[in-house]
Amino acid sequence: MNFDQYLNGLAQKDKRLIARAISIIETESKGHEFLLDKIFHLTGKSYRIGITGPPGAGKSTITNQLAKHLTSFGKMVGIIAVDPTSPFTGGALLGDRVRMSELTNNQNVFIRSMASRGSLGGLNEKASDIADVLDAAGFDFIIFETVGVGQSELEIVQAADTTIVIVVPESGDSIQAMKAGLMEIADVFVMNKSDRPGAEQAVAALKTMLTFRWHDENTWIPEVIKSVGTENRGIKEILDAVFRHQQYLEIKNLLNAKRHDRHIQRIRNIVETKIMSDLWSKIVEEKGESELNPSSPVPPYNLAEKLINDYKKHIRRSEN
Repeated sequence: MNFDQYLNGLAQKDKRLIARAISIIETESKGHEFLLDKIFHLTGKSYRIGITGPPGAGKSTITNQLAKHLTSFGKMVGIIAVDPTSPFTGGALLGDRVRMSELTNNQNVFIRSMASRGSLGGLNEKASDIADVLDAAGFDFIIFETVGVGQSELEIVQAADTTIVIVVPESGDSIQAMKAGLMEIADVFVMNKSDRPGAEQAVAALKTMLTFRWHDENTWIPEVIKSVGTENRGIKEILDAVFRHQQYLEIKNLLNAKRHDRHIQRIRNIVETKIMSDLWSKIVEEKGESELNPSSPVPPYNLAEKLINDYKKHIRRSEN
């Protein structure tokens, strides 16, 4: 692998080489970690926007319209669209790519569809790595669009600078909205399909619920924006709300703090993944799966503690 070739390709915004670099990282091909380390010093310039919400809320439509709006004044936009995993191939179903087909010929847009691969938080674990590639290539904005699980969205908060939650008038009553956990993660709410009956009442209920959240004079209160994505209505207002949130983060010195926390969490995830992989391979290699049989008299927590202690002893022997 000629890493200089990829670095030059990123500098020139060569979409072919960008796509190849992403494939190397996503498939964990040889040298993918070295490539990520080489581009790390080029990252940190893009503003990352997360878009999430329940299935059918219009996330792809809003993403499409936001990208068109941003590129209309010369901005480069990278889109990481996480689709459900195909039960047959393990790959992305590419529904988002189909819905954003009008962006295909836009030179200022790069779209990458990914499979969720079982991630419960709506994002593939490689999404942040791929965002780094687009960041290093000079994209001004990176938009994450989640698979739309609607229940466990912490990953999008960890990956994005501003999180947009899209709902529709039929999203459910206030209790269901609170239970979904979306109230806690949104920086901007978008009531999409607001031309439908009940939209005004839904917006009023959402604003009322936001007042129940703990806050003081320095707390960011999420804005609620009405939109009709299919008609390009409300898109400018959504972006204005995003920019106001960005300005708030910068004024309060929270943007760098948020990115610092993201960096620490990312390192933690990498360490946990590597240790778990090594631990499990050692268990299978040394003990096989006989000890993991459900008919074993050893309870699961007891067995897990024993396996971890055995692994620690293995590490100490390796050090000596």
